[in-house]
Amino acid sequence: MQRVGAYVRFGSSIPAPLNELAICLAGRKWGAQYEFFAHRRLAIEAGLNPDILDSIAAGRRPRELSSDEMLVYEFVTELLSTGAVSDTRYQPALDRFGDRGIIDLVGAVGYYSLVSLVLNVAEVPLPEGETPPLKPL
Repeated sequence: MQRVGAYVRFGSSIPAPLNELAICLAGRKWGAQYEFFAHRRLAIEAGLNPDILDSIAAGRRPRELSSDEMLVYEFVTELLSTGAVSDTRYQPALDRFGDRGIIDLVGAVGYYSLVSLVLNVAEVPLPEGETPPLKPL
């Protein structure tokens, strides 16, 4: 699993801000406080607008997304909601990111869903003094 994680974080064909967006969406889906906390910082460092992450943390659709952010948001949100992706979400993502990009997005969601669930079961705490970023939906 460590190799999969290294690939998802450092070898993905998806640009880092978009990859982190997918990771944060997985963390939100599973209510993984530590996962979201850690990757929120990485997403911002990669260039993702903090307002996007604040909306996701609150369970709201972000208002202002670039076209690439919208593709990833819609693809990943549908994948996490239904376990699949409709042609209306799949084709634009395929056209933009290619076959490898599709697999990389699905891989990021799958891997970080696993990580989120492990962190939840293990009850991994946030660093002392940090406020949980995710509120109950």
